[in-house]
Amino acid sequence: MGSLPRVSVVTGKRVPLAAAPLTKHIESMRAADRTALIYYDETCNVRVSYAELEGRTNAMARAIAAHARPTGPNRDQDYVISVCMQPTHNTIIALLAIWKAGASYVPMEPSFPQGRITHILKDAQPSLIIYDDTANPAMFGGSGVPAVSFEELSLEASALPADIPNEDETLVQTDADTIAIVLYTSGSTGIPKGVRLPYSAICNRLWWQFRNFPYTDTETICVWKTAFTFVDSVCEIWGPLFHGRSLLILPRETTRDPQKLVRVFADYQVQRLVLVPTLLRSILMYLSLNTSERPLQHLKLWVCSGETLSKELALEFFRYFGDQSGYKLANFYGSTEVMGDVTYYVLEKAGQLDIFPTIPIGAPLDNCAVYLLDEEMNPSRESEPGEIWVSGRNLAKGYVGGQGADKFCDNPYAAHPDFGRLYRTGDFGILYKGVILYEGRTDSQVKIRGHRVDLQEIERAVSAVQGVDKAVVLCYGLASGNPEILAFVTIKSDARLSGHHIEVALKNSLTNYMIPQVIVIDKFPLLVNGKVDRQGLLKMYENTNNNDDADIPLEIDYTGVKPCDLEVARVLFETVGEVLGRAARGAISVKAGFYELGGNSLNSIYTITRLRDKGYYIEISDFLQSNNLGEVLSHLKTNPENSREGDENKFAIRPMRNDHKERVIEMIVSSFYEKAELEQFVKHEISRGDYALCIDACWEPLLAAGLSIVLEDPSGEAKAVALNFDARDEPDIELSGGLARIMGFLEHVEGSVRDTMLPEGKGTILHSFMMATDSQMSPQDNVSAIRLLELGTERVARERHFRGVFTTNTSPLTQQLGTDVLGFQTLLDYQINQYVESNGERPFGKASDDMRAIVCWKPID
Repeated sequence: MGSLPRVSVVTGKRVPLAAAPLTKHIESMRAADRTALIYYDETCNVRVSYAELEGRTNAMARAIAAHARPTGPNRDQDYVISVCMQPTHNTIIALLAIWKAGASYVPMEPSFPQGRITHILKDAQPSLIIYDDTANPAMFGGSGVPAVSFEELSLEASALPADIPNEDETLVQTDADTIAIVLYTSGSTGIPKGVRLPYSAICNRLWWQFRNFPYTDTETICVWKTAFTFVDSVCEIWGPLFHGRSLLILPRETTRDPQKLVRVFADYQVQRLVLVPTLLRSILMYLSLNTSERPLQHLKLWVCSGETLSKELALEFFRYFGDQSGYKLANFYGSTEVMGDVTYYVLEKAGQLDIFPTIPIGAPLDNCAVYLLDEEMNPSRESEPGEIWVSGRNLAKGYVGGQGADKFCDNPYAAHPDFGRLYRTGDFGILYKGVILYEGRTDSQVKIRGHRVDLQEIERAVSAVQGVDKAVVLCYGLASGNPEILAFVTIKSDARLSGHHIEVALKNSLTNYMIPQVIVIDKFPLLVNGKVDRQGLLKMYENTNNNDDADIPLEIDYTGVKPCDLEVARVLFETVGEVLGRAARGAISVKAGFYELGGNSLNSIYTITRLRDKGYYIEISDFLQSNNLGEVLSHLKTNPENSREGDENKFAIRPMRNDHKERVIEMIVSSFYEKAELEQFVKHEISRGDYALCIDACWEPLLAAGLSIVLEDPSGEAKAVALNFDARDEPDIELSGGLARIMGFLEHVEGSVRDTMLPEGKGTILHSFMMATDSQMSPQDNVSAIRLLELGTERVARERHFRGVFTTNTSPLTQQLGTDVLGFQTLLDYQINQYVESNGERPFGKASDDMRAIVCWKPID
């Protein structure tokens, strides 16, 4: 008789919960003179002791209760206080005081758009709003909710007793079931819902952490860096404070800069960190620039959550830190509805990566259970996928106002009251060798580069394009950490549309990171029930983009290829197919031109670099100037050759002269005012004449330095320019308006890198300040000219004995050229929309998250 198949239900350990209210754990340390909070920025350096924290929050709790009591609780009978503040020591004081007042807090960012703030206030029905000087009180004006500034509240509290408030002075008496925090989900496309987190869920999550990842005796300082509107901040803030550690509150400008983060972690000997894989990648990239230094030897525990952790990134981690040094890389899985984390898996050596096909999300936390259920709510068998449902003490008490009732339901498999409710995560998982592997989303919500994206919204936008008959939008590669959005479409019989045309049309309705790769097909594959075979579509895409000799897509035509060139042609054609995908306009053949197929300047560089990865080399100029893929094929080599520094038959590199001035200004205006990435956000503050004034102001110093070059065509006309300075000897130029804001931003991202990571003294750093090309250049000539300018600048640096070339690229084309072709090292990858000026404004706040400023350095041998 065979054994019964194992079903996919996994339960964590049953352990008792701490009984005391959470605030009691901080109150117990009120006599301690050790530091509770540390905060510093450009204007202040503050330390708050546990004794001071206790006294201030007790008094402020009384003031908060007095303000909130007349308004009363919301429709769920929760007293909710909205906090609209930037992260500082004052924020922690406000949050703890709210708890002591008997209320829960709902956080809002001062930078939230008006619509989101209005929705949260209307939905959560807070009794009070507390805000700081970075928030605009006018945004709360129409809500009818009373608002008070933190400064006003502090002034009121200074006149009140500092001992623990009694029952009559608080709004309610809190217990394990009382709501502690209300967090609003991202709601990128739908209506954001407020998740009601009780004290019991927070307590269960924290005490599990204390048991499994205890603080060491030497771990005295921990960091809070996550926005408090996200659930990860709960454990970052309260975990250290409940254990008497000092909480270092990082200002926003530090959290956005891997170099500053590493320096802070090293200076304070931080021993644990929670971060998304994207930030882990940035930190590892920074650390790899100087492997002789080991600034993070104390940081032993690295916890990844919020995105898929890929094997490739984990391998990079262990390559840097090694296997035998006690470093741990943990993969946590969860959502706001389950207190952030409900399963976990810990990697301690690279060899663990070979055990599973993907990095597991692991096993449940204490007092939690995970069920993998099929469509009939029956547990799946081991090694069969099922939808992930969660039960146990980490669960939220639902959503504000009872919304989303379909997400929470009674648990038919409950063996104990603690597991009486189930939460539907919307994810697929599989039980494999005793742990859970993540298998993707069941609904249309996916994470793309840290953004939650609704595939249904994209599908609606694609379907709305004139000429599209039907569209199905899917996500490919989510489990590998390299997600791609794919739109499979059929075209109406009377329409003439390519995938490329549809992608261009979508730019008017979708943000950059949401625009899919459009794949035009003749008809949709169907399942036996008549529904679209979505897995079949993904398999079709996978086969098209991972061809072997037996599975060549119909779009590739080898007619005219010599037998001796067939293998090279296969690599070339398949690489072009990988880059262009189904958006290719026509068959990929020796007669097809790359640009005619739908290529552009940027993906031409992608194609060249992918060919190099496969062992085939071609000069950029040869690729760009080839009339068709047959000519590209004739130039491909299997061994890298010395760079010929561009096509100097078409362009000659010349030192910039005084008679070039008019043409230089003309090219700078056309390249920057009309086309540059940053300028589009402050264009209303810039005129064409501003660039002429800028170039005029620095013209004489540029000529005197003798470091700038132009490219001349055979007739002697300047067609491109590179303006270069000695980075330690640049002139002071008075600028105004939008151009001053752009230059201020560039100095912001370049300054810390230049002054901390690069050689000191004059004559060491050649700063590539501006590059511009003739507006009439073809895309091919434009790429060739930019590359030649880079090589010419490198030649000048070598001849003048500079140690290297330093530049910042905001254009995807120059970024790709610099890092993948010309060998520049990335010193800082900065998200443009995160820049905040000294006056608190965000001039590029409307930029998409994937717009980056890449600060680069190329050493000169």
